[in-house]
Amino acid sequence: MSIYERIEWLIKSKAMTKKDFCQTLGISTGNLGDWKRGKSSPGTNKLIDIASYFDVSLDWLMTGRERQQEKIFERREEYAVDEMDWIRLSGQLTNQEKAFIKEYLEFTEYRRQMKKRGGK
Repeated sequence: MSIYERIEWLIKSKAMTKKDFCQTLGISTGNLGDWKRGKSSPGTNKLIDIASYFDVSLDWLMTGRERQQEKIFERREEYAVDEMDWIRLSGQLTNQEKAFIKEYLEFTEYRRQMKKRGGK
């Protein structure tokens, strides 16, 4: 199943029309059509908007699979880091890891703002 097919499934599951979906999330019907035809895909910000609106994970939206949660039985004190550790650790991250963390922080802030406005 493609990203578009998952989006289409979400639209139907919420009993929305595609037009309502586009208007609600600020997507042009032309872009939606391009996604359907495989000419383009939603950008990162739009994927975040869609995942947030439908309250699904980015993993599921992009791949159709949920990331398996690993159970961690450690005490927080065992892996807590102070500010100096963060500085040291951030210097060891790859650009891809930094981009992932930045995107996660932006998504977290977006969800926080949505909750303040009365959204999900």
